Amino acid sequence: MGRPIRTRRQATLASLAAELGVSRTTVSNAYNRPDQLSPELRRRVLETARRLGYPGPDPVARSLRTRKAGAVGLLLTENLSYAFRDPAAVGVLEGLALACEDAGVGLHLVPASPGREDVAAVHRAGVDGFVVYSVPDDDPHLAAVLERPVPTVIIDQPSLEGVDRVGPDDAAAVGKIAEHLVSLGHRQVGVICMRLARERNDDFVSATRQSGAHFHVQRTRLEALAVAFSAAGVDWAGVPVVERFDHTVDDGASAARQLLDAYPQITAVICTSDILALGAMAEAERRGLRVPQDLTVTGFDGIAEAERIGLTTVHQPVLEKGKTAGRLLLSSGERSAPKTITLPTELRIGRTSAPPRTVEEPWFGG
Repeated sequence: MGRPIRTRRQATLASLAAELGVSRTTVSNAYNRPDQLSPELRRRVLETARRLGYPGPDPVARSLRTRKAGAVGLLLTENLSYAFRDPAAVGVLEGLALACEDAGVGLHLVPASPGREDVAAVHRAGVDGFVVYSVPDDDPHLAAVLERPVPTVIIDQPSLEGVDRVGPDDAAAVGKIAEHLVSLGHRQVGVICMRLARERNDDFVSATRQSGAHFHVQRTRLEALAVAFSAAGVDWAGVPVVERFDHTVDDGASAARQLLDAYPQITAVICTSDILALGAMAEAERRGLRVPQDLTVTGFDGIAEAERIGLTTVHQPVLEKGKTAGRLLLSSGERSAPKTITLPTELRIGRTSAPPRTVEEPWFGG
């Protein structure tokens, strides 16, 4: 039988202090408040800690003592991979991470996929505050976040009284798209929008569903389009709107297919995101439609791929959005009243919008 393996007992804060002949507070300060020690003393503490195998203060014990977790929670009610796949979400996440890095705190992603009612992940999250990224106003995870006694900042949606929020003026931004299309002469238009509620709907959208949408960004954008086109003499009740629950290029393409099959006379497709617009462009190409000669396509976000192809879109600063939300959350202790920060947007007219085709012009649609 082999001899048992002896393992060295791990050093503790007390044993390290005894080895150095200093107080336990001095050892703790070397890790948590280095400005309280001379550089030489701190170097000696850390070197001795490495030699004795002391791993540093227990972060769990420290959080219990200070009631600080040293991390910000990001609630994203999508599958977790969405944060690393969707270009706009990636930009927001990067901006938030930069704000956390500047403050020396961590970032904790709280999983809350669509349709999931279990809010235990929110209750378990050891965080000092939450950034909530674009969720419906009836989401149970949002309700669970707001029950926690920690500060919260909402990015985009929903807009709640008494809660900090960062986002663009969606009505004004979409109004610029509508004004552009109206000025070009478009009156027969169709819309492809992102999901309006937590229940799946991959179909045309009724006026009731539009006005009752729980994703208020999408509702606001549709309302702004309705106002602008109604002012131009277009009956909004006759404008087809197709909704997609998932946010992918393929979903944008299938929505455009559904839209153009039912309404081949439309001359412009307005998409509430660049991802959906890229899908609409792909479907137009599949049909042999020339963009913009036969069909105008617009988006919203200003992602890199949209810029590369010259998509007419509204550009919003997604990196700055995440960074601003992080800074706002981390400075919330310095304020007594909630704050709303409205970020600027810019209409970028690209190569995908032009006046509508006339009856004299040949149409190559299939």
